[in-house]
Amino acid sequence: MAKVAGRKKRIIGTTVALVAIGGGAAFAYWTATGTGSADTTAGESKNFTITSKITGEPLSPGGPEQLVSFTVTNPGTGIQTASKVDVRVANSDGTTWTSEKGCTAGDFAVGTPNFTATSIEPSEAATGTVTLRMVNLNENQDRCQGATVPLYFSAS
Repeated sequence: MAKVAGRKKRIIGTTVALVAIGGGAAFAYWTATGTGSADTTAGESKNFTITSKITGEPLSPGGPEQLVSFTVTNPGTGIQTASKVDVRVANSDGTTWTSEKGCTAGDFAVGTPNFTATSIEPSEAATGTVTLRMVNLNENQDRCQGATVPLYFSAS
């Protein structure tokens, strides 16, 4: 029996040693840390482009209104919100307009634009309308005959 007990002890000892050696290798590792970073650039908004089309009879004092349809296009690469569109009689740079004959912006009335605030996808557009009429000032307005009346649009 003593031989069997000794043999069992040797087998158990050898097994424990093999497990310890094999198990030790399975749990060995190196520790390390690391860091990293990256930079990117955010895009920028781009000014809307606005085109328009006018329909209706020529303007005259107290005469019919013209309907102006306009399109606000987003030329940017991201979604941009157009909250409102303002329209007025003015030069293409927004400065005060007066014709060569003395016709002025005061001879005309621009209605409130029909435009709903909206988010516009890149390369997409939103549309609206506004009316334009010539005011009857109860005075001679011959200065406006044949005048080309410019409209200035601004979207924000």
